[in-house]
Amino acid sequence: MGRHKKSYGNAWPESAVTFLTIVFILLSAGKILAGDIIVIDVKDAISPPVGSYITENIDRAVREKAEAIIIRLDTPGGLDTSMRDIIQKEMNAPVPVVVYVYPKGARAASAGALICLAADIAAMAPGTNIGAAHPVGIGPGGGGIEKGDKDKKTETDTMTEKVTNDASAYARSIAKERGRNEKWAEDAVRKSVSIPATEAVEKHVVDLIADSLDDLLTKIDGKTIKKAGMTFTLKTKGAPVTERPMNFRSRLLSTLANPNIAYILMLIGLAGIYFELSSPGAILPGILGGICIILAFFAFSALPVNYAGVALIILSGILFFAELKVQSMGLLTVGGFISLILGSIILFRTPEMSAQVSWGVILPIAVFFAVSFSALVWLVLKTHRKNPVTGIAAMTGEKAQVYEWHDDGTGKVFTHGEYWNAKGPAGLKPGETVIIESVRDMELTVKTRE
Repeated sequence: MGRHKKSYGNAWPESAVTFLTIVFILLSAGKILAGDIIVIDVKDAISPPVGSYITENIDRAVREKAEAIIIRLDTPGGLDTSMRDIIQKEMNAPVPVVVYVYPKGARAASAGALICLAADIAAMAPGTNIGAAHPVGIGPGGGGIEKGDKDKKTETDTMTEKVTNDASAYARSIAKERGRNEKWAEDAVRKSVSIPATEAVEKHVVDLIADSLDDLLTKIDGKTIKKAGMTFTLKTKGAPVTERPMNFRSRLLSTLANPNIAYILMLIGLAGIYFELSSPGAILPGILGGICIILAFFAFSALPVNYAGVALIILSGILFFAELKVQSMGLLTVGGFISLILGSIILFRTPEMSAQVSWGVILPIAVFFAVSFSALVWLVLKTHRKNPVTGIAAMTGEKAQVYEWHDDGTGKVFTHGEYWNAKGPAGLKPGETVIIESVRDMELTVKTRE
């Protein structure tokens, strides 16, 4: 009886293991057949950290044999080099890449427009727009060429024309490869045209409009994509979705890669280090200054920095602080102000507005530094003009009482609780009050009260 129970007790676990194994195999097979949909979000300017985030996740989607990767995009544009890295990865990776301009009110402007054009499937949410991909003018005046002045093109005009022609050809080649509107792609670069989602579909700039991610997955289900010598038939309806947000390091670098933040960090760092060197032992300014300088140069590693701009900003700091030591009648402050403005303008070697320091940051900081150091200089000069209030020099003009006096004009006086050797006019009498005229070699020169 016991053996029967024992045999019966072992039968259930074996059946359970077999059942679970079959379920696991079926689920695994289903997952392999269906594949995950990887979704990443880009809501920032296109910069090296953002470019790395996108390309690394496309590579990861390839390794994990994902069904597709969807880039939810909302960007004002960004750096040309980062954009081209992303586009190359989009067009050559053996995995379908979907770019979805989302949410409502989002945009795919400038570099974002070309990233959208390069996608295997380009989609937009209602209320979004795409375009305005013209390269920003290089140098003062934007580098434009006026009609009737073609024979007087400057070097800047020529460079701008080259950049525009290159960007235009690049946009057309991408649109042609993806079977999209080549004429619109060229106009987006040359004329900065921008269109809403409905018009983008009508003009074959993007493939479809989707209200949400679920709507997008339903609409692209069954679509066939040919790339990298392979054919993909998307099975996205009901497929599992995996969100891949930026990790902490990428988020930090992306935040620091904001030119305005990098610029402010550098200025704070320079100020902190100066105050620590000028007042050793303060500690806190040195610590904060060192951290800010390191973070600033960490950010510079992800930005196209012009180190001539860095040198001008450092020079401006030296000139501002030198004003405290040298009386230049404000010339050093003016030089520091000009150096700071010029260094700020040329700090980053790119015409892209999203990768430049904003005038809304440059001017207030420059004015703050100029006013602050001008005020400090005025206070220092005011202090220097004041009569001394402590020490021997402060005794000039003070009253003293004659203690004893000789016919040769020398004697002793009493002042500040002390007896001093003194010299002055003959005929002074003990107890008479005199005024201290000067102090030299521990001897007072006095005069009678007038």
